[in-house]
Amino acid sequence: MTDRYLFPCRQTRRDFLRTAGLALAAPLLTCADDSPAKVTVGEGAFRYELDPNWGRLPAGMSYGYGCAVVVDGQDRVFVTSRSTNPCVAIFDREGQLLETWSNDFGEKIGYSVEQYKDTAHGLYWSREGDQEFLYWTENASTNKEGPKFGRRVYKTDLKGKVLYTLGPGVKESSNSQAFDFTNPTDVAVAPNGDIYIVDGYGSQKVHRFDKNFKWLKTIGGPGKDHGQFNVCHGIWVSTLGKEPEVYIADRHNDRIEVFSLELEYKRTVGDIRTPCCFYQHQGHLFVPELGQRVTVLDAQDRVAARLGDGKGFEKEIARHPDKFAFPHALTLDSRGDLYVIEWLPDARPRKFRRLNA
Repeated sequence: MTDRYLFPCRQTRRDFLRTAGLALAAPLLTCADDSPAKVTVGEGAFRYELDPNWGRLPAGMSYGYGCAVVVDGQDRVFVTSRSTNPCVAIFDREGQLLETWSNDFGEKIGYSVEQYKDTAHGLYWSREGDQEFLYWTENASTNKEGPKFGRRVYKTDLKGKVLYTLGPGVKESSNSQAFDFTNPTDVAVAPNGDIYIVDGYGSQKVHRFDKNFKWLKTIGGPGKDHGQFNVCHGIWVSTLGKEPEVYIADRHNDRIEVFSLELEYKRTVGDIRTPCCFYQHQGHLFVPELGQRVTVLDAQDRVAARLGDGKGFEKEIARHPDKFAFPHALTLDSRGDLYVIEWLPDARPRKFRRLNA
């Protein structure tokens, strides 16, 4: 797999300009009357201003349901959604579209773009030493006829070159192995290189591997007791405290479960509304909640801010750019600007510039 790419068909900004000129598609879901009035979200030290022009795609391209958004070490923003064109869009922090990735998987990993669209879900960026990597999680396919596919986890470089594959039916080799995921949703990497994977849409189990993908431990299963989950959708290794801890977004139990690196239960964080995943930045943990808001926690798990509570506005969310409908993932860049993607048919990827930074 080391010479294969998840997305061998990649387009750069030069391609966009050559084939489509400078014309870009209309912006997504901004103020209903295109008013130039500034839109802000948040409170106190966590106030942000919407950039209504960020995230535009060229004509002929469109997003699907929003899956994930990550920022690399150069502040390039990777946006993934359930779309065939593009599968991945890469922007700079100012909103210039740098690349799009689409793909006829064919002989590479046996997928078409339609199959990618059916299984796309999680994306995690990791700096390991002086290198950067991406970890992709596939959902199980939803097709009712024909063979099932998906359920794999990939480690790639920043170009999408596959370095390791883990999942059911995978041929054993030096850079791949079979593992019985039922429907994985997210990945996190600890400072020591250990890899944690949640099977959030399936078995409700959490798996720990070492940096070489050697299996170490599994916990979990469906339920409400500590160490059990009801959609363990997201996972993160927090380094805000004296020692690293594993945070698990137990979505439909409306809580965050905190564990040691050895996956021993430590405590529960409540007052959370269907958490999806996490991102750590400048002493705080940002939590996109599918329940229409974003919560910011401090190092003691206390609420530092609530952003854009859109509860009750879901059906008319386009009229309320200061509200969130279904935040599915988020990230922040080096300057503290916030990027949020939502589980909506057009993903609604948006950037919010931090104020009072």
